[in-house]
Amino acid sequence: MAGYYFLRIKKDYASAIIEDLRKLDAVELVEPEDSDIPDWQKKQVKARLKELKKNPEKAINWSGATKKLKALAK
Repeated sequence: MAGYYFLRIKKDYASAIIEDLRKLDAVELVEPEDSDIPDWQKKQVKARLKELKKNPEKAINWSGATKKLKALAK
């Protein structure tokens, strides 16, 4: 089954296993394709996620967000 998977490597031994798979030509390491996202935008998202963790009560669900946007558009 071929496909793309995004991994967060949590253990040193896991990165060694992935490297062994690469040497066996079982996997290919590819660069992320998000290079068109500006750095300022990535920083803004990280800052907002950090703020959300501090104040989860400020979060609204999707339907709440669309209601607010529709009200602003009127």
